[in-house]
Amino acid sequence: MLEKMFHLKENHTTVKREVIGGITTFMTMAYILALNPSILSSAKGMDKNAVLMATALAAFIGTMAMALLANYPFALAPGLGLNAYFAFTVCGSMGYSYKVALLAVFAEGIIFIVLSLTNIREAIFNAIPTTLKKGVSVGIGLFVAFIGLQGAKIVTKDESTLVKLVNFKENFNTVGIGALLAIIGVLVIVVFSYYNVKGSLLLGILITWGLGIICELAGIYKVGPTTPSLIPSLSTFDITAIGKTFGQCFDKDIIKTIHIFDFITVIFAFLFVDIFDTLGTLVGVATKADLLDEDGKLPRIKPALLADAIATTVGAILGTSTTTTFVESTAGVAEGARTGLASVVTGLLFLVSIVLSPIFIAIPSFATAPALIYVGFLMISAVVDIDFNDFTEAIPAYLAIIAMPLTYSISEGIAFGVISYTIVNVCAGKFKKITPLMYVLSVLFVLKFVFL
Repeated sequence: MLEKMFHLKENHTTVKREVIGGITTFMTMAYILALNPSILSSAKGMDKNAVLMATALAAFIGTMAMALLANYPFALAPGLGLNAYFAFTVCGSMGYSYKVALLAVFAEGIIFIVLSLTNIREAIFNAIPTTLKKGVSVGIGLFVAFIGLQGAKIVTKDESTLVKLVNFKENFNTVGIGALLAIIGVLVIVVFSYYNVKGSLLLGILITWGLGIICELAGIYKVGPTTPSLIPSLSTFDITAIGKTFGQCFDKDIIKTIHIFDFITVIFAFLFVDIFDTLGTLVGVATKADLLDEDGKLPRIKPALLADAIATTVGAILGTSTTTTFVESTAGVAEGARTGLASVVTGLLFLVSIVLSPIFIAIPSFATAPALIYVGFLMISAVVDIDFNDFTEAIPAYLAIIAMPLTYSISEGIAFGVISYTIVNVCAGKFKKITPLMYVLSVLFVLKFVFL
């Protein structure tokens, strides 16, 4: 049955490999169960427990849709960045209620469904040159590694240099010990990978978490306001809490509060960032999984994009911000996941997390960070496929690579790459290399920088 549904042999994988990959992806994404409610509850009126359940359900539905419609090992959940825009810009500085913001997300999802049923989003994906896709993959690798370094507090904020290495002596029992355990976790994964130990990323996460629990019991790791206990509890949540956000985007009274031009701007911002975050993630994960064909295209991209659109629409109804494909899917791919069976495993874990979320939330960011850091190393391998002797190909790829971690945005990295690719090749007189759609995308990105 599983073979018939997911074509495991055709994709050179096994049930065991897919299960391990699915679990690994979930472990690296579990932080969203804690982080998304924390961010969205900043919007007046949004209940934290309701958002947590909406997050888990949206992730479950979106990831299952990806598995069953497209048969890809890509997991979905409410995206970071977009949730901050939702809470702090739309519901903050713009003064809209969370119900209006949810309506904007719902509208975005409907537009995405229409675009996904047509060839527009697929055409955008295919219009991006192969070399630029390689650059996007490398850039995402650096971005993922940077997320891991920050999550473990190995890299911290600094007023003069913006970022700096953690001071292990200062606050060792809170920040320093986590950073040290993350470094140990990276070494564990490297050693396991060298000896071809199956499930090395997942084992690295669990071992790092286990060492953290030992440190807490020994008094080396101190629990405090910013350092929660690493020992999971078995408390449960009230399932009826989701009623506080479910269907609120359809509240008839919110229409009266909407300023149409502002609302269109909000929808466009959600739409623009989401479409290129999703495309960038699909490019990066698919490149790592070797799923692109000889022309650099992703087979079955239309159902993959449709699954993403469905997830956004359903997520808005449930009560959460834009649901999108997660770059952490690369962790599962690195463990060998190649089909939707891995996504089924990830999706089911999100469903179970509604009841057992305290256990998953107890997994600290310094435990999942080693997997992200190592995945970053695996993804930058695509850099060898970039022809650095051809400046018209190399420079745009280079700009996309450095822009993603430095702007903390996949979509901004794609923007840098697309705009520079068009400009560099026009200046070089290589007009035939540039498709009409690349000109359109370049103009849209420029307009986005001007007006958004």
